Amino acid sequence: MKILILKPSSLGDVVHALPVLRLLKLHLPQSEIFWWLESSLTPLLADDPDLAGIIPFQRSRWAAPRNWPKIWKTVRKMRRERFDWAIDLQGLARSGIFAWLSNSELVVGLDNPREGGREGARMYYDLVAPRITKPTHAVDRYLAILRQLGVPVHKNFQWLPERPQVAAQVREKWPPGNSRWIVLLPGARWNTKRWPVEHFGELVRRMKSPAEDLRFVILGGKDDCALGKAIAETEPARCLDLTGKTSLPEMVEWIRLSELMITNDSGPMHIAAALKKPVVALFGPTEPVDTGPYGQRENVIQLTQPPCIPCMKRECSYEKPLACLRDITPGMVAERVKRFVMAGKSA
Repeated sequence: MKILILKPSSLGDVVHALPVLRLLKLHLPQSEIFWWLESSLTPLLADDPDLAGIIPFQRSRWAAPRNWPKIWKTVRKMRRERFDWAIDLQGLARSGIFAWLSNSELVVGLDNPREGGREGARMYYDLVAPRITKPTHAVDRYLAILRQLGVPVHKNFQWLPERPQVAAQVREKWPPGNSRWIVLLPGARWNTKRWPVEHFGELVRRMKSPAEDLRFVILGGKDDCALGKAIAETEPARCLDLTGKTSLPEMVEWIRLSELMITNDSGPMHIAAALKKPVVALFGPTEPVDTGPYGQRENVIQLTQPPCIPCMKRECSYEKPLACLRDITPGMVAERVKRFVMAGKSA
């Protein structure tokens, strides 16, 4: 059997969809599974033991007619695979069209407000998983498709298998020594999701005692370099600023060797949750029930005021801009983090 999974982006959403891949492969070990994936994210799944191949997707090409011949070439190559199932977890027009163009024997999708219920994607499906009306995490929404296909859903799988070669490379480039590492993730796709960088700096200062062996690795993309530099300057001897310096697989392995993560609502937050690392997640305008760290809802810090929480907006219009995050004090976060630190020290 050949199966195509369509979930091109974003980083967090792709991580949320990985249990579908793992459970399909466990239930159908002889199957060949391919993934339609945004080109920038292919390093995350390159050489994945459960994948037979990746079909790269370049979002920018869809809008330009001059690129349509290249897109059609990709479609023709995909059709030659003769897929039995195409599983659309993105649920937008382009993913629905691509699933339909794959000429699979069965096209399966969702019908939720976030996936399938927008842009008419549902019209391209042969089989639709039942609509989930109550607030449900993205991971569980995606897993609903497997139940429609008769695939058992359980938690006996490894979400992100270790890459020993990458892990060795990380230890060689940035020797972690005997320190206990905490990951700081100051970036986010929306500015309204970013806890103030000065709060991160103050948190680092507050965490100097009672755990003298604590060090902080600051992770993120090139756009986060200014944030990483500002935090690292507060305690240069205890901070390792790697913003813009790691590959995606290296970031995963850094998170794996760390003790916990302090983060905004971001893609790497979901990597930490997938690796079962404790996550102290700082939420403002977004809804943690839907997209918080999976299985760690209790570790989310989100205020009940101002009354606009969660507004789900990229721009803040409240009279006190970003009060939903600014009013989460470094002291509040430090107290939460110290519980994990002391528990880890006594273990």
